[in-house]
Amino acid sequence: MKKGLNNSAADEIIVPRSVAVIMDGNGRWAKKAGFERIRGHERGIDAVRTTVTECARLGVEALVLYAFSEENWARPKREINMLFKLLKRFLLDERGTLMDNNVRLLHSGRRARLAPDVLELLDETIALTASNDGMQLSLAISYGGRQELVDATQKLAKRVQAGELAPEAIDEQSIHDALYQPSLPDPDVLIRTAGEMRISNFLLWQVSYSEIYVHDICWPDFGKDQLHEAFRDYGRRERKFGKVL
Repeated sequence: MKKGLNNSAADEIIVPRSVAVIMDGNGRWAKKAGFERIRGHERGIDAVRTTVTECARLGVEALVLYAFSEENWARPKREINMLFKLLKRFLLDERGTLMDNNVRLLHSGRRARLAPDVLELLDETIALTASNDGMQLSLAISYGGRQELVDATQKLAKRVQAGELAPEAIDEQSIHDALYQPSLPDPDVLIRTAGEMRISNFLLWQVSYSEIYVHDICWPDFGKDQLHEAFRDYGRRERKFGKVL
């Protein structure tokens, strides 16, 4: 972890190496404001931009944002279409933000159900930022933690079937290496907005020792102050990883 700049030692921000965020509450924010749900998702993009740029500025190495889960495919078709319309707009409009902040984009999740135009924009943006050597930003799209473990298991099974890997050689490292983005460090802190006390099938393997921080604020209202608050709380945690310190 890194120390961040602030006004006093008591207010010092401890910057995690890796952060994951469950961006919850867009619909509730919209309902409370008297808007359609999609307006909450639109406002949520502003919170994404703020979080990405501030994490990059503070020196976070990896950020994973839960953008669309495998379970979200069960939502009304109109909402799904609008969500992916917003995603395509984000992938185009935020390219300058990613490049200006030296951010490398990645994707975590399954590709099979993503529309060709979504995949095209996603792959183009990933390629555009591939040479950036600052923070890695992974968008978890069509993602599920259980699904990721199924896919990793199938990948290892194929290697065993091909004679490339002995069953008894399968260990934690080989499972880790078969995940969607094995180059990313496990999250030091998992942030969830809108007050829900669950991890919703997100990064089940990776968050085994993550510190969990839940904020009551809905995602569209999540800004720098809330991010700094989460990092200060993280800095006060005593991380034992099962050991006695």
